[in-house]
Amino acid sequence: MKLWGGRFAKNNDELMEDFHSSITFDKRLYREDIAGSLAHSAMLAKQGIISEEEGNAIRAGLQSILKDIDEGHVEFDIKAEDIHMNVETMLIERIGDVGKKLHTGRSRNDQVALDIRLYMKRETDEVIALLADLNETLITMAEQHRETVMPGYTHLQKAQPITFAHHLMAYFEMFLRDMGRLQDSKKRLDSMVLGSGALAGTVFPLDRNFVAEQLGFGEISHNSLDGVSDRDFALEFLAAASTIMMHLSRFSEEIIFWSSGEFGFITLDDGYSTGSSIMPQKKNPDAAELVRGKTGRVYGDLMALLTVMKGIPLAYNKDMQEDKEALFDAVDTVKKCLMIFKPMVATLTIHEERMRNDAEGGFINATDAADYLAERGVPFREAHAVVGSLILHCEKEGKALKDLTIEEWKAFSPVFSEDIYDFVTIEKSVQRRQVPGGPAPQRVQEAIAAAKQRLEAMK
Repeated sequence: MKLWGGRFAKNNDELMEDFHSSITFDKRLYREDIAGSLAHSAMLAKQGIISEEEGNAIRAGLQSILKDIDEGHVEFDIKAEDIHMNVETMLIERIGDVGKKLHTGRSRNDQVALDIRLYMKRETDEVIALLADLNETLITMAEQHRETVMPGYTHLQKAQPITFAHHLMAYFEMFLRDMGRLQDSKKRLDSMVLGSGALAGTVFPLDRNFVAEQLGFGEISHNSLDGVSDRDFALEFLAAASTIMMHLSRFSEEIIFWSSGEFGFITLDDGYSTGSSIMPQKKNPDAAELVRGKTGRVYGDLMALLTVMKGIPLAYNKDMQEDKEALFDAVDTVKKCLMIFKPMVATLTIHEERMRNDAEGGFINATDAADYLAERGVPFREAHAVVGSLILHCEKEGKALKDLTIEEWKAFSPVFSEDIYDFVTIEKSVQRRQVPGGPAPQRVQEAIAAAKQRLEAMK
């Protein structure tokens, strides 16, 4: 007989047993479920709803169950449906009818909402820590490459020279924002919902603030209907996780084409590459490609839960059982991607000379030539047109700007003089970009110093 089966005249169909059960995936919540039950039973005893002796027996029983699960001695029963009923069934088997009193004043509806919040508090902190580790790696690499010149791109076309450090620190900013989003979401996560009951609270004199304090929550939820039916916190995490994956995917895309023969900017470590079963020369960036591919998976998790929640009336509905697999999958995927990404990036071999030589092509210093004229009083739009004509001339003649004679420069504008050659060198182009947030090595060093402080403040 099911623990809820008093109203039923027969058991569920076997197919329904499997279809209805969630123990195959929600068993990972066993620590949170037992922690919630320990706090709830302690509160019941404190309030005199159960006796002190009964509370002690329940506590001992729950602790023994936790120990046995931790040690792998428990086989969960699909007929007990979920982690809550599995734990309660085991408790009753171990301590007898006293175990049946544990569920006084609560429902599985508020119980599962509590478990997921406890789980997400822990997992959110772990993801934040992984992001911090990755950002520390980016800072270390950036410090080593403050003067490593490379081409910057727009539209995947060479645009202006930057440094590799400046490029890396752009991703630092993305991942720091990701940390901020997760920390912000924790504010809404930090609400203790136990005591909401099925939807309308309970007649028992529960001390919800005591349970919140025992479990480390900052506050209790303010509405019992919302307490059991809210999954905004899960959606917020999934949205933040999707943004993290988007950032990782963008970085992966660059690693993939940087490691190609056409670019040759980097070489991936063998530990994060694979070969071909037929082409012996191949070294494939599979780790980066998998991260890029798994991004769509996390997007799907977000869309799945948004779709589940979009038409659910208050309060709890069985549809909401579908929240866990999407949430668990996103947690696992983001953590695995961050775990592989840090060492993959840390072990990259950077080909500085190839980057610098590549920055010479594509008229990447054209803006500097226009700035040269503008600094000498030529309106920028006019300067832009002059240099555009110069580039067209160079393309016809097969020359770079540095290859032009001074006569050729002056033919397009008499303002040009001999110092133009120094002005349009790649290194000087980078060094002159002294605006805060720019790629000049001095500014990048200042940004790195500030980044260390900002990252420390976020931990």
